[in-house]
Amino acid sequence: MQIELPEPVIPAHVPPGLVRPFPYAFGITTSADPFDDWASAVHEGPAVFYAPHAYPGFTPAWIVRRVEDLRKIYFDTDTFTSKDFSPYSKLIGDTWTNLPVEIDPPEHAKYRAFINPLFTPTAMARLEDRIRGYAIEYIEAFRERGACEFMSEFAFEFPIKVFLELMDFPLSNTKQFLEWETGLLHEMDMQKMADATRSVVGFLREEISDRRKKPRDDIISYALGVEIDGRKLNEDELVGFAFNLFIGGLDTVSTNMGHQFVHLARHPRDQAFLRENPKQIPHAIDEMMRAYAAVTTFRTVTKETEFGGVRMMPGDKVAMSTTLAGRDPEEFPEPGQVRFDRNPRHVSFGFGPHMCVGMHLARREMRIAIEEFVNRIPSFGMKPGHDPEYHLGMIQPVTLPLVW
Repeated sequence: MQIELPEPVIPAHVPPGLVRPFPYAFGITTSADPFDDWASAVHEGPAVFYAPHAYPGFTPAWIVRRVEDLRKIYFDTDTFTSKDFSPYSKLIGDTWTNLPVEIDPPEHAKYRAFINPLFTPTAMARLEDRIRGYAIEYIEAFRERGACEFMSEFAFEFPIKVFLELMDFPLSNTKQFLEWETGLLHEMDMQKMADATRSVVGFLREEISDRRKKPRDDIISYALGVEIDGRKLNEDELVGFAFNLFIGGLDTVSTNMGHQFVHLARHPRDQAFLRENPKQIPHAIDEMMRAYAAVTTFRTVTKETEFGGVRMMPGDKVAMSTTLAGRDPEEFPEPGQVRFDRNPRHVSFGFGPHMCVGMHLARREMRIAIEEFVNRIPSFGMKPGHDPEYHLGMIQPVTLPLVW
């Protein structure tokens, strides 16, 4: 999709030779291969460079392509802050912050302390049967048909059902949440992104108000009861916490499932291997999360610093692209090859203090999806003649028609 990008604004401290194009612009759709072709091309360039249109709204950011450098930034929260890395709150003139991902240490630890118990492996194990039941329900709806559009008939709605249960939101909200997700994560029009943000925040404020009056056995009610430094969470903290769960609990799982099933549809030997060796599915998921990492978050430079041989100034944005990290040839030999025995130390769930709090739930959902699919659906492939398109920003297959 061709769009007219705004004229770049390059600060004086950025050497002209380090200004380079960056293909992963938020809000664009492409039929190119964003992994094998684009990532390998970026890795042929400098370790750190400046991209004019990398941040949402087509504004600039530094690109750090090597895993080793990203890990340093993940841990250096004094120089590279997570605060306000997403545009959503400011877009609508609000003052809440995505919590806990946009809170730096040491404050960050206080919030993680009350959130972590919600998402431990033990807590998630209690959801196993319910998650599996949802997966089976969706698969059985199209199994005998011999075909499905995997994204809309499974990948999008399946994780939303689990999220709705955790939050005790009506299951009838599934379609509405999908529409809002698209506006938040795949829209290049900042006004439409703002409209989606306003809708989500309005909904969450109503739910928070409802739980204040009638507490339930759900996550928002739990958050209303916790204390930080001897006080209850304020309204901004509650909204930021719920908004973070909304974004993290829905689209990222759908996206990863989409890439995993694109791979399995294109590689029948890998599909057959998982049918015959279902205990290897968790290892396969880790390797596919490395090879098809889809998320870019951002940090903001807090003070003048030299990193990777370049001078960064306060206010500069730094893109934390897990897509580039997963294809780093210095970290992963032959990064374009997907090998289920690789057991990679990927950063697709983040790294350091901001490691994804929902990773145990996400792993469980992805594992169950593959287990039930290969158990109930015969050998499947992509519909003949279908060329995948991808949303960028969060790199996600637009559609994935499967046949068997």
